[in-house]
Amino acid sequence: MDVLYIIIGLLLGIGLGIVIGRYLLRKLFTSQEVAAQTKVKKILKDAENNAELLKKNKLLEAKEKFLQLKAEHEQEVTTKNNGINQRENSLKQKEQSLNQKLENANRKDQELENVRKNLEKQTEAALKKQEEVEQLKVQHVQQLESIAGLSAEEAKNQLVDNLREEARTKAMSQIKDIVDEAKLTASKEAKKIVIQTIQRTATESAIENTVSIFNIENDEIKGRIIGREGRNIRALEAATGIEIIVDDTPEAIILSGFDPVRREIARLAMHRLVTDGRIHPARIEEVVAKTRKQIEEEIVEIGERTVIDLGIHGLHPELIRMVGRMRYRSSYGQNLLQHSREVANFCATMAAELGLNVKMAKRAGLLHDIGKVPDDNPELPHAILGMQLAEKYKENPEVCNAIGAHHDEIEMTSMISPVIQACDAISGARPGARREVVESYIKRLKELEQLAMSYPGVEKTFAIQAGRELRVVVESEKITDAQAEVLAADISNRIQTEMTYPGQIKVTVIRETRSVSFAK
Repeated sequence: MDVLYIIIGLLLGIGLGIVIGRYLLRKLFTSQEVAAQTKVKKILKDAENNAELLKKNKLLEAKEKFLQLKAEHEQEVTTKNNGINQRENSLKQKEQSLNQKLENANRKDQELENVRKNLEKQTEAALKKQEEVEQLKVQHVQQLESIAGLSAEEAKNQLVDNLREEARTKAMSQIKDIVDEAKLTASKEAKKIVIQTIQRTATESAIENTVSIFNIENDEIKGRIIGREGRNIRALEAATGIEIIVDDTPEAIILSGFDPVRREIARLAMHRLVTDGRIHPARIEEVVAKTRKQIEEEIVEIGERTVIDLGIHGLHPELIRMVGRMRYRSSYGQNLLQHSREVANFCATMAAELGLNVKMAKRAGLLHDIGKVPDDNPELPHAILGMQLAEKYKENPEVCNAIGAHHDEIEMTSMISPVIQACDAISGARPGARREVVESYIKRLKELEQLAMSYPGVEKTFAIQAGRELRVVVESEKITDAQAEVLAADISNRIQTEMTYPGQIKVTVIRETRSVSFAK
């Protein structure tokens, strides 16, 4: 029981402690709340006081800023007004200046108008005076005609005829005296020099034609050259530009073409192919390319050998190459290299007889027809073109003048020039030296090829069958099959309108596509 009482006492004590604690806590919270409210009211009052003070300060600052901006604006307005006033003053001054200039211009216009009127009056007076002078002149001429019995035109013609006849008579008399004197003094000596020159220089006459003969051992080789369905002979003609004629002629194949270089390339290429025994299109193209390179080397060798034989030194390498190309050029059927060598020897002999520079004369004689060598020669006389080439490669001015004047295209300024002209005439006038028909024929075929080469995309052109067929090889990358047909028609139309030719000309455009690859 004692324990029960103890427990009940403890519980009552705990309950009483809780009630007393809650009361004390409530009283404590009430006192803190009152203190907090008091503090909040104090803070709010201080904040209101501070806000009022801050508001007054901001108002003062705003008023000061407003006054400052107002002052600045007034100053700016004042400045702008001053500028406007200055501009107005300047415009007024300019307006006054323009008015003054306008008045001056009006015054000058009036003065010019007065001057123009005065000039018109003076011109009218001058015209009247001129008419009066003309009338007086006509009257004077009429009086003279009536006195003389002849018109002014008849008298003038009669005077001119008399003076012309008198001058002709005197000139003929002087010319006769000069010619007689020249014949007495120069005819004998000139004949002697020319005869000695011709006798001391004996060269054979070489006539170039348009056909070469390729000799073969037996007729079986003809079949190999023709190839299966003619592919070998077509490849040869396409690569060389030469027409190859295989007919019943025993042990011979005819190479026909106007260009001696192409004929020689075709002849040497066929010789190599026949000797080697391998004849097919790929091998043909390879051999023709090698042969063409060999011919170019031989041209340089021929030029060097020629200048060494003639004793000419210091010639430009390009001129030496052109001298070598003379071997494959002709002048009216006469081999150009033989003709130039002959003229050089003639010039050396004649210059020695006349006491001139022998080496320079020989040099000019060799180079006098150098203008016939270039394939892409412009529309210039060969003498002028040769002179330009000689000047380009720094030849002596006397040599250049002799080259340019040997056909009287320019004036002769050197003693060597007439010697070159005379020796050129001597070499070309020998019986059998030249054939004019061959030269015109070759010129026509070259023009035919150049006409086709003027079109874009054309790689090679060959005039074959004596100019009756023109074969045009085009680049397959630039020309299509349809364009090839149009190109053939265009070339045919241009030939019809621009060239003169006998019979008809067949134009064949060849376009070939090849695909090449290498296995490595």
